[in-house]
Amino acid sequence: MKLSFAIETDLSAEEFQSILMRSTLAERRPAQDIMRLDKMLREADLIVTARLDIKLIGISRAITDFCYCCYLSDLAVDVDHQRKGIGKKLIEKTHEAAGVNTALVLVAAPAAEGYYPKIGMKHVSSCWMIPRK
Repeated sequence: MKLSFAIETDLSAEEFQSILMRSTLAERRPAQDIMRLDKMLREADLIVTARLDIKLIGISRAITDFCYCCYLSDLAVDVDHQRKGIGKKLIEKTHEAAGVNTALVLVAAPAAEGYYPKIGMKHVSSCWMIPRK
């Protein structure tokens, strides 16, 4: 079986939905709203995928200006393939594609907060937001 990482510009909403459901991210995303998932994909600046042969097993979806900042909005890895370095590699590939001079920022899911320091990310305590309606 071959593991590959790629930038994909035409990922389907159905594949996106599937990886959300096979990871723990579906509980914090509109996973049942296929139209919204499609728009999330089409309006993203950067989508990096991990595939085992042809099966999608991981995704990184980011918003970036490719020169200063990159917000990694979604990082999902199939639960059957977690703890194998795939999430870390997706982050690395996303940062490379966005530009290594960008600051890569993400908001961690509560259950994943301990993961990011282990892969070398720095905790920043000042984050502010206006919640979705």
